[in-house]
Amino acid sequence: MSERGPAPGDLALIEALVNTLDIEAGADALDTEDGRTPFGLTAHQVSRARELRESLRATLLAHAGHPAHQDVTPLGELLARAPLLIELDARDGSARLAPADADPLLSRVAAAIAGSLVAGTWPRLKACEAPTCHWAYYDRSPAGRGRWCSMAVCGSRAKMRRYRAK
Repeated sequence: MSERGPAPGDLALIEALVNTLDIEAGADALDTEDGRTPFGLTAHQVSRARELRESLRATLLAHAGHPAHQDVTPLGELLARAPLLIELDARDGSARLAPADADPLLSRVAAAIAGSLVAGTWPRLKACEAPTCHWAYYDRSPAGRGRWCSMAVCGSRAKMRRYRAK
């Protein structure tokens, strides 16, 4: 739904995963093979991916100052199952986090969060406050107080509802 650009770096993976569900339309991209392919998922892995997605959504709502949309497994519990390795490049000494297990999506998400914590970008990944949306977006506003994925759609609807309520 968002007209915003994708989140920076590896946060784009998390943004894309959260945005596989269009709440308003009721369409879940993880129901299709094409929707699962970017995440390397099989049909048997979808239920765990959905659990991860909704835990991420609850965390992104918290980044925006909103309560969780539903009861979910805490993200920390899920990430505890995601072992990571530090890979070092012998040529230049650079390091990166890499998945260390058979659940690469969970480990890729964990690595993305760890990298964004270091970069200071993790708190800027948020979920839209509109209850019919909750789309993930990267808040590039100077003060970091963005509330909606799209000012033209969700923001406009919220402002119109407030106006009509008066």
